[in-house]
Amino acid sequence: QVQLVESGGGLVQPGESLRLSCVASGAALNHHQIGWFRQAPGKEREGIACISTDRYQGAFVTNSVKGRFTISRDAAKRTVYLDMKDLTPEDTQMYYCAAGPATTPEALCSMGPFMVDYWGQGVQVTVSS
Repeated sequence: QVQLVESGGGLVQPGESLRLSCVASGAALNHHQIGWFRQAPGKEREGIACISTDRYQGAFVTNSVKGRFTISRDAAKRTVYLDMKDLTPEDTQMYYCAAGPATTPEALCSMGPFMVDYWGQGVQVTVSS
């Protein structure tokens, strides 16, 4: 079993930056991709940034946040980060860390919750002046 624990959410003003962290514990995430999904009230959960758990398959960031959000990982710490800059009120959502046995990071993000085995509890990001 794998546990994913997010941290780093909070309230920021428009234009500011925020870093989310996701620490994985428990069983190894072999043959899994890991990434970040977000969900606004009344909307579907969307994969926004995903990364491979090995070094060979790189990362994927969806067009809606590309250029503002960056995903990275520290394998030794079993931690995945989401660095967000130039935040806008539209980024106000719940952010979830997720892992699943997709073949690529893009597949995990693009196929959405259907490919997810493990979810974190989520953190709230609020962008407001």
